[in-house]
Amino acid sequence: MKKLFALTAAVFFATVAYAQEAPDVLVQRVTEDVLEIIRKDKDIQNGDTRKVIELVDKKVLPNFNFTHMTALALGKEWRKATPQQQTQLTAEFKTLLVRTYSNALTSYKNQKVVYKPFKMGAAETDVLVRTEVLQPGSKPVQLDYSLEKLDSGWRVYDVVVAGISLVTNYRDQFNQEVRNGGVDGLIASVAAKNRSLEANSAKSEKK
Repeated sequence: MKKLFALTAAVFFATVAYAQEAPDVLVQRVTEDVLEIIRKDKDIQNGDTRKVIELVDKKVLPNFNFTHMTALALGKEWRKATPQQQTQLTAEFKTLLVRTYSNALTSYKNQKVVYKPFKMGAAETDVLVRTEVLQPGSKPVQLDYSLEKLDSGWRVYDVVVAGISLVTNYRDQFNQEVRNGGVDGLIASVAAKNRSLEANSAKSEKK
Protein backbone atom coordinates (compact mmCIF):
# COMPACT_ATOMS: atom_id res chain seq x y z
CA MET A 1 0.00 0.00 0.00
CA LYS A 2 2.85 2.39 0.87
CA LYS A 3 4.54 1.67 -2.45
CA LEU A 4 1.30 2.31 -4.32
CA PHE A 5 0.80 5.60 -2.45
CA ALA A 6 4.37 6.66 -3.18
CA LEU A 7 3.97 5.87 -6.89
CA THR A 8 0.66 7.74 -7.07
CA ALA A 9 2.16 10.74 -5.30
CA ALA A 10 5.17 10.75 -7.60
CA VAL A 11 2.98 10.75 -10.69
CA PHE A 12 0.80 13.49 -9.22
CA PHE A 13 3.70 15.77 -8.35
CA ALA A 14 5.36 15.14 -11.71
CA THR A 15 2.14 16.14 -13.44
CA VAL A 16 1.84 19.29 -11.33
CA ALA A 17 5.46 20.16 -12.03
CA TYR A 18 4.95 19.86 -15.79
CA ALA A 19 1.73 21.88 -15.62
CA GLN A 20 3.63 24.70 -13.89
CA GLU A 21 6.54 24.70 -16.36
CA ALA A 22 7.45 27.99 -17.96
CA PRO A 23 6.41 28.03 -21.65
CA ASP A 24 9.97 28.10 -23.00
CA VAL A 25 10.95 25.20 -20.73
CA LEU A 26 7.90 23.24 -21.91
CA VAL A 27 8.74 23.76 -25.59
CA GLN A 28 12.38 22.76 -25.09
CA ARG A 29 11.56 19.69 -22.99
CA VAL A 30 9.00 18.32 -25.43
CA THR A 31 11.17 19.07 -28.46
CA GLU A 32 14.26 17.43 -27.02
CA ASP A 33 12.29 14.42 -25.75
CA VAL A 34 10.85 13.83 -29.22
CA LEU A 35 14.15 14.33 -31.05
CA GLU A 36 16.00 12.04 -28.64
CA ILE A 37 13.51 9.25 -29.31
CA ILE A 38 13.81 9.77 -33.07
CA ARG A 39 17.60 9.64 -32.89
CA LYS A 40 17.47 6.26 -31.15
CA ASP A 41 14.57 4.62 -32.99
CA LYS A 42 15.60 3.08 -36.32
CA ASP A 43 11.99 2.32 -37.26
CA ILE A 44 11.05 5.99 -37.06
CA GLN A 45 14.15 6.97 -39.01
CA ASN A 46 13.05 4.53 -41.71
CA GLY A 47 9.66 6.21 -41.96
CA ASP A 48 7.47 4.01 -39.73
CA THR A 49 4.42 6.31 -39.72
CA ARG A 50 2.57 4.29 -37.08
CA LYS A 51 5.39 4.68 -34.54
CA VAL A 52 5.74 8.38 -35.34
CA ILE A 53 2.02 8.97 -34.74
CA GLU A 54 2.27 7.06 -31.45
CA LEU A 55 5.19 9.28 -30.47
CA VAL A 56 3.29 12.46 -31.34
CA ASP A 57 0.19 11.21 -29.52
CA LYS A 58 2.16 10.51 -26.34
CA LYS A 59 4.64 13.39 -26.23
CA VAL A 60 3.18 16.25 -28.27
CA LEU A 61 -0.63 16.24 -28.22
CA PRO A 62 -1.11 16.81 -24.47
CA ASN A 63 0.60 20.19 -24.87
CA PHE A 64 -1.69 21.57 -27.60
CA ASN A 65 -5.09 23.28 -27.40
CA PHE A 66 -6.78 21.90 -30.50
CA THR A 67 -10.12 23.61 -29.83
CA HIS A 68 -8.45 27.03 -29.94
CA MET A 69 -6.44 26.00 -33.01
CA THR A 70 -9.58 24.93 -34.86
CA ALA A 71 -11.42 28.11 -33.88
CA LEU A 72 -8.55 30.19 -35.28
CA ALA A 73 -8.48 28.20 -38.50
CA LEU A 74 -12.23 28.57 -39.03
CA GLY A 75 -12.30 32.25 -38.05
CA LYS A 76 -15.65 34.02 -37.67
CA GLU A 77 -17.52 30.93 -38.91
CA TRP A 78 -16.58 29.13 -35.67
CA ARG A 79 -19.22 31.04 -33.68
CA LYS A 80 -21.89 30.02 -36.20
CA ALA A 81 -21.13 26.31 -35.88
CA THR A 82 -23.13 24.17 -33.47
CA PRO A 83 -21.33 22.58 -30.47
CA GLN A 84 -21.54 19.21 -32.24
CA GLN A 85 -20.02 20.63 -35.42
CA GLN A 86 -17.26 22.30 -33.40
CA THR A 87 -16.45 18.99 -31.71
CA GLN A 88 -16.43 17.04 -34.99
CA LEU A 89 -14.33 19.62 -36.82
CA THR A 90 -11.85 19.84 -33.93
CA ALA A 91 -11.40 16.05 -33.99
CA GLU A 92 -10.83 15.96 -37.76
CA PHE A 93 -8.52 18.98 -37.76
CA LYS A 94 -6.54 17.45 -34.90
CA THR A 95 -6.06 14.27 -36.96
CA LEU A 96 -4.96 16.35 -39.97
CA LEU A 97 -2.41 18.31 -37.93
CA VAL A 98 -1.09 15.16 -36.27
CA ARG A 99 -0.44 13.57 -39.66
CA THR A 100 1.15 16.77 -40.95
CA TYR A 101 3.41 16.95 -37.87
CA SER A 102 4.21 13.24 -38.08
CA ASN A 103 5.19 13.48 -41.75
CA ALA A 104 7.55 16.33 -40.86
CA LEU A 105 9.20 14.21 -38.17
CA THR A 106 9.82 11.31 -40.57
CA SER A 107 12.01 13.65 -42.63
CA TYR A 108 14.17 14.54 -39.63
CA LYS A 109 17.87 14.29 -40.57
CA ASN A 110 19.94 15.37 -37.56
CA GLN A 111 18.70 18.96 -37.54
CA LYS A 112 19.58 20.99 -34.47
CA VAL A 113 17.10 23.22 -32.66
CA VAL A 114 18.33 26.50 -31.17
CA TYR A 115 16.14 28.11 -28.49
CA LYS A 116 16.08 31.91 -28.60
CA PRO A 117 16.27 34.05 -25.42
CA PHE A 118 12.87 34.27 -23.76
CA LYS A 119 11.41 36.81 -21.35
CA MET A 120 7.90 37.13 -20.02
CA GLY A 121 6.05 39.26 -17.51
CA ALA A 122 4.63 37.65 -14.39
CA ALA A 123 1.04 38.38 -15.48
CA GLU A 124 1.36 37.35 -19.13
CA THR A 125 -0.96 34.60 -20.33
CA ASP A 126 -0.14 34.64 -24.06
CA VAL A 127 3.46 34.33 -25.25
CA LEU A 128 5.64 33.45 -28.22
CA VAL A 129 8.55 31.04 -27.82
CA ARG A 130 11.03 31.41 -30.66
CA THR A 131 13.26 28.65 -31.95
CA GLU A 132 15.40 28.08 -35.01
CA VAL A 133 16.00 24.80 -36.82
CA LEU A 134 19.53 24.44 -38.20
CA GLN A 135 19.68 22.22 -41.28
CA PRO A 136 22.93 20.93 -42.79
CA GLY A 137 23.49 22.62 -46.15
CA SER A 138 20.37 24.81 -45.89
CA LYS A 139 19.31 28.09 -44.35
CA PRO A 140 17.98 27.99 -40.78
CA VAL A 141 14.20 27.84 -40.46
CA GLN A 142 12.43 30.03 -37.91
CA LEU A 143 9.98 27.92 -35.89
CA ASP A 144 7.93 29.75 -33.28
CA TYR A 145 5.24 28.56 -30.87
CA SER A 146 2.28 30.62 -29.63
CA LEU A 147 1.20 29.48 -26.17
CA GLU A 148 -1.61 30.45 -23.81
CA LYS A 149 -1.88 29.85 -20.09
CA LEU A 150 -4.84 27.69 -19.05
CA ASP A 151 -5.79 26.31 -15.65
CA SER A 152 -4.05 23.07 -16.65
CA GLY A 153 -0.83 24.85 -17.66
CA TRP A 154 0.65 26.32 -20.84
CA ARG A 155 -0.69 25.00 -24.14
CA VAL A 156 0.38 25.62 -27.74
CA TYR A 157 -2.35 27.04 -29.97
CA ASP A 158 -0.34 27.88 -33.10
CA VAL A 159 2.98 27.11 -34.75
CA VAL A 160 4.60 29.70 -37.01
CA VAL A 161 7.02 28.34 -39.62
CA ALA A 162 9.21 30.91 -41.40
CA GLY A 163 6.69 33.62 -40.54
CA ILE A 164 3.65 31.65 -41.71
CA SER A 165 1.03 30.54 -39.18
CA LEU A 166 0.27 26.84 -39.51
CA VAL A 167 -3.29 27.38 -38.27
CA THR A 168 -4.36 30.55 -40.07
CA ASN A 169 -2.77 29.16 -43.24
CA TYR A 170 -5.81 26.88 -43.39
CA ARG A 171 -8.32 29.74 -43.03
CA ASP A 172 -8.81 30.58 -46.72
CA GLN A 173 -9.24 26.90 -47.56
CA PHE A 174 -11.69 26.37 -44.71
CA ASN A 175 -13.73 29.46 -45.57
CA GLN A 176 -13.99 28.33 -49.19
CA GLU A 177 -15.22 24.92 -48.07
CA VAL A 178 -17.82 26.55 -45.79
CA ARG A 179 -19.05 28.77 -48.64
CA ASN A 180 -19.42 25.71 -50.85
CA GLY A 181 -20.98 23.25 -48.43
CA GLY A 182 -21.39 24.80 -45.01
CA VAL A 183 -19.59 23.58 -41.87
CA ASP A 184 -20.79 20.02 -42.50
CA GLY A 185 -19.20 20.17 -45.94
CA LEU A 186 -15.92 21.33 -44.38
CA ILE A 187 -16.01 18.49 -41.84
CA ALA A 188 -16.60 15.98 -44.64
CA SER A 189 -13.75 17.49 -46.68
CA VAL A 190 -11.21 17.31 -43.83
CA ALA A 191 -12.35 13.77 -42.97
CA ALA A 192 -11.82 12.74 -46.61
CA LYS A 193 -8.35 14.28 -46.55
CA ASN A 194 -7.52 12.31 -43.42
CA ARG A 195 -8.69 9.05 -45.00
CA SER A 196 -6.54 9.77 -48.05
CA LEU A 197 -3.47 10.47 -45.92
CA GLU A 198 -4.06 7.30 -43.92
CA ALA A 199 -4.39 5.23 -47.11
CA ASN A 200 -1.20 6.72 -48.56
CA SER A 201 0.67 5.98 -45.34
CA ALA A 202 -0.52 2.38 -45.39
CA LYS A 203 0.67 1.99 -48.98
CA SER A 204 4.07 3.45 -48.14
CA GLU A 205 4.55 1.06 -45.22
CA LYS A 206 3.79 -1.94 -47.45
CA LYS A 207 6.53 -1.04 -49.93
